[in-house]
Formats: sequence, structure tokens, C-alpha cells
Amino acid sequence: MKSNSIPSAAVGGGETAALQASASLFDKCREFLSPEGDYAVVRSQDLYPYFRPIERNDGTRAIINGNEVIMAGSNNYLGLTSDPRVIEAAKTAISNYGTGCTGSRFLNGTLDLHIQLEHELAEFMGKEACILYSTGYMTNQGVIQALAGKSDIIFSDKDNHACIVAGTQVAIAPTKRYRHNDLDHLRKLLERSEEETPGAGKLIVTDGVFSMSGVLALVPELVDIAEQYGAALMLDDAHAVGVIGPGGRGSAAFFDLTDRVDITTGTFSKSFASLGGFAAGNHSVIEYIRHTSSAHIYSASMPPANVATVLKCLEILKAEPERLERLWEISDYMRRGFKELGFNVWTSQTPIIPVVISDMMTSLKFWKDLLEAGVFVNPVVPPAVPRGQSLMRTSYMATHTNDDLDYILDAFRRVGIRHGIISRNGV
Repeated sequence: MKSNSIPSAAVGGGETAALQASASLFDKCREFLSPEGDYAVVRSQDLYPYFRPIERNDGTRAIINGNEVIMAGSNNYLGLTSDPRVIEAAKTAISNYGTGCTGSRFLNGTLDLHIQLEHELAEFMGKEACILYSTGYMTNQGVIQALAGKSDIIFSDKDNHACIVAGTQVAIAPTKRYRHNDLDHLRKLLERSEEETPGAGKLIVTDGVFSMSGVLALVPELVDIAEQYGAALMLDDAHAVGVIGPGGRGSAAFFDLTDRVDITTGTFSKSFASLGGFAAGNHSVIEYIRHTSSAHIYSASMPPANVATVLKCLEILKAEPERLERLWEISDYMRRGFKELGFNVWTSQTPIIPVVISDMMTSLKFWKDLLEAGVFVNPVVPPAVPRGQSLMRTSYMATHTNDDLDYILDAFRRVGIRHGIISRNGV
């Protein structure tokens, strides 16, 4: 008699195969938590610096573990996250529109606020049109994917932000990465591409301000190269809009080259005290992106409060240019102060000032001592930086007081001497 039941041996074999497949997939996860790994060692010494909950944040001051610290690791460059005018604008938007749009811009998620912000940003950036995304990460990913097809080639700086890297990975165009700010290398890659794939569309993409070093891209040279080789130039101004250039209009404006840069992207999670992102460019380019970018079409639109926050921040930025002046005064003061103490700050040119420490473990101990001294910064360790170049990424906002700045420098001085990074007398 035939049985409808499955033989027990077959069940066991199938389960074993499934478990083996799962073990292969999740081996990396178990290895990540192994007692010998960096994660476990850092955790065991209470040096793990990430995902630390902030209990309250008033801009330049925050509460962490019940203790007040000076925030020297925020991208809140204009100091607007706790501005009463910005908070009120967000509250009003919630009262008028609710808490969310519950759909994509393509369908039911477009508000008059979205249209208003796109118009105002396009005008502010000196471009014909603008498109909004729900995050800055999605902006670069979505723009690159939409524009770079299989018959095109992407040329990307090796120090570009992860969202640009993600965009090159999801695009079907091949990507050539040139050494950081090495434009001779970029020229060679462009020349080779013209020989190997003549007629291919070309997109050069770079950070306008590099997020770890605080260094500006070589925009004038990039513009010349792009025009020489018939390439489009895209600048990611996440750390530039609201920070550099006339009125805070970004890296292209800083060099008076707005008309010669094809696309500028940015984020609202920094100077604009909100969440979301944008791309600005010619009308035809932006309309094409609007109708072909999957990250735009298939994602829920920016919530009303986020849009209203950006509109109010943009209004304040245009009305109060002294905020930018103060931000640059602070940046120059801190760069000079760190150098005088004997710290290596690389070649920072912006309110992002890296302070190089040394190896990973020393840097994490340095970070913890700073936190206990009342200063919050961001430790950056390999692979984000080369081995032996672990650093404290510091960044500043226009609302820091002179007392805040001197306190930060003194804390770095004390902790730097303790760990032998600087001498007692500086340099």
C-alpha cells in the first residue's frame, strides 16, 4: 500500500540541507559577534560609540546618559533644529495637513508645500527646476540610477559618500572610480573610455564638500574636464548648501560656476534641520528624473512638517546671512585652535574639522574620555579611514558660543595630553 506521508529520512535530509544553507548565509553574523572580534572587544571595554541615545537635544547642548554635553559632532550647521520659528512652522503644517502623506509624489502624495519648496529651491540654487526626495541618501541613489543607463559610464571620486556608491551600484551603467581629487587620473579614465566606448554618455559625480575631511572638490577643474570630454557634472552638496558659497548656495556658487554645473543634489538633514533631499538642474533633466527615478516614484513623499521646516529654514538663511558669517568665523577659530595645540586636522576647509588621533582603540578611548569631559564628537575608524588615521570628526554650528569653543579646545587639549597625541606645550 502506498503512503501519502513523506518518509522521515527525506524530512531529515531536507531540514539538514536547509540548516546548512542558513549556516552558510549567517556565518558572517556569528563571526561579527565572536568574542575575538573588534565588536565584542570594544563592547566589553565600554568603548562602543555608536547608536548612543540622545535624551534631549537643544542644538549646541545635548543630554546623554543623563549628563549635559556640548554637541561638537552635529551637522546642524545653521543651528536651526531648535529655533522656535522652525518648530512653529512644523507644528502649523501638522495642523493643516496631518502627520504624513501616505503615498508617493507620483500619486496622492503631492502637497502644495512640495511644489512651493521645489520652486523656491530651484530659484535659490540658480537652476530651472528642482525635485524632492524623501531622504538625501535616496536622492543620489535615485538620480544616478535614473540618468546612467547601459550605454553610459559613471566616473566617481573614490572618497564619495556611500549614497553615491549605492547609486553607482544600482545603476546599470559601468562605473570608473578615480583617486580622490586626482584629476589627472580622471582624465586618463575619460580618455580610455573614449577609445573603448566612443559615443557613450558620461557622468562625473563627486561630493562638493567631502564629509570626513571637510575638503572641497576641485570644481573649477572638474567643470573644465567635463566640458572637454562632453560629460555631465553632478555635485553632491549635502555638506555645502547652507554652508558655503554666496548665501549658502553651495560649492558651484562658491566658485561662481553655477551655470556650468549640470546637477546639484543636497539634503535637508543638515543645514535645513529636517529630513529629505533634492536635485536641481535644467527643466528637461529634472522632469526626466521625476518620471523615471524609482526611488522617487515608489517612495512615500516628504511629510508636511519636514517640508515646512525646510521652507522656514530657507527663509531664515536668506534673511540672516550673519549666520553663515558666524559659522565661518567659528570654523577658522577651531581649525587654528587645533593646529596650535598640535593636532593634525588634515586640510579641512569647512566647518567639518577632522582631528586625527591614531589607531582604532586609542581613538575610541579618546572619544570616551571626551564624552566624560562633556564633549560629544564622532569617532571614525577603519575602513572609513586608513589604518593609523582614526579620527574625531568634529563639526560646528553657527549657534556655538565662544565659551563653547574654548571648552571644546580645552577638553581636546587635556585628553590629547593624556593619550600622548599632543605634547603638553603643543607645537
